[in-house]
Amino acid sequence: MSGAVIRIAREEWRALARNRAGVIATALLVVLVLAATFVSLERRAVIDADRTRYQAGTDRDFDQQPARHPHRMVHYGQFVFRPLPPLAFFDAGVDGFTGTTVFLEGHRQNSANFAEARQSSLLVRFGQLTPAFVLQTLAPLLLIFLAFTAVARERERGTLRLLLAQGLDGRRLLAGKLLGHAAIALAIGTPAFVALLWLTATTEGASWSAALLLILGYSAWLLIWAGLAVVVSALAARSRDALAVLMGVWIVGVILLPRALPGVAASRAILPTRIETEVAIHRDLARIGDSHDPDDPYFAGFKARTLARYGVSRIEDMPVQYAGLVAMEGERLSTDLYARAATDAAARQERQNGFVHAFAAASPLIAIRQLSMALSGSDPAAHEDFLGQTEAFRYRFVQALNRMQAEKIPVSNPGIDPRVSADNWRTVPRFAFRARDPLSERAPIARNLIILSAWLVALASIAAIVGRRLGRVTR
Repeated sequence: MSGAVIRIAREEWRALARNRAGVIATALLVVLVLAATFVSLERRAVIDADRTRYQAGTDRDFDQQPARHPHRMVHYGQFVFRPLPPLAFFDAGVDGFTGTTVFLEGHRQNSANFAEARQSSLLVRFGQLTPAFVLQTLAPLLLIFLAFTAVARERERGTLRLLLAQGLDGRRLLAGKLLGHAAIALAIGTPAFVALLWLTATTEGASWSAALLLILGYSAWLLIWAGLAVVVSALAARSRDALAVLMGVWIVGVILLPRALPGVAASRAILPTRIETEVAIHRDLARIGDSHDPDDPYFAGFKARTLARYGVSRIEDMPVQYAGLVAMEGERLSTDLYARAATDAAARQERQNGFVHAFAAASPLIAIRQLSMALSGSDPAAHEDFLGQTEAFRYRFVQALNRMQAEKIPVSNPGIDPRVSADNWRTVPRFAFRARDPLSERAPIARNLIILSAWLVALASIAAIVGRRLGRVTR
């Protein structure tokens, strides 16, 4: 790197240091990044402790239930809570909108509840105060404010022609301006990056690869805005023209487009409501086989097959309780229907997300947002993974109780209100969440990094062309 480029960068820093409003705005944003980091870390610690305590409490309450019929315990159910991923403090992602706890019971697949967005003000829907929100939304504004006069100021004062007339190459001039504002952009993100590295080093299960890729992605994002502001300033005849253009780009690319596209996507691939899904499943279940209907044709055939399997002619002669086997078969049928509905809903959501992702090249915010959520473990795929684990556990949980009914209740003399010992509840499976590897799906991460890199390459190419154009000012 030539000495002229470094000198121009230093002069740009001196000019910005003399801009009191710019210094104050930069200091305020750095303070905001630090505040968002500490608030997010504290919030994550509190939420994680609360969910761990609630999970232990609901497990303890289940174990302390008195002797009961196992099917009553099927409907007593169990709550499971989603633990926060280690890097979720950096980007809360969809966690505030998707719900954090699921009630598990027989014959039903309940959705996640207690989403923060449903219990808070509308400001939550604009964005939670996290390092990701500050860097995605507010940092570009500061970079625009600092760089919109980078070259236009020289043109308005007449110093641009003077500098070029003295033999300074236009490309070196623009390279110096870009270097100066690139350093400022990276400095703005440094507090959040340091906190990210510190948490990764001190938290069990945190991924160093995910943390480093997050830093790489956000560095590219900040450099895009610094480069865009300098290039537009070089192209504009006046500073105010550059500011108007950059503000328009920020409003469209950061505010309007990312919020309008999900609405369009939702209209293109409509998701059925919870009520519509339940009605459809109950209709299909009634057609396939209703375990609560003694005259159901499917379970009449199931009864005949079961008697043949045990080699008896009467239910009373079976070594296990037939009602428990019916409950197990009914649970299997309903679980299959819920799985099909969940697969269909996931496919529609994937089409919605695919539609939004298709515009990432037009709005790099979409690329950095998807990259950030994926690496932080707070994207829709992570939530779907949690739902998949809870449903798999729900099936094991319910079937363990149904099997208990079949094997532990006396067949010959069950009594009026048959019950099993309360000691059996401690043998029922417990939910153990397995954190999803944020790098398990590398293709979306690579795609978003490529989009951000392509923006940087495109800006560098445009800057080279603009630099040559500046060099012809004195000719």
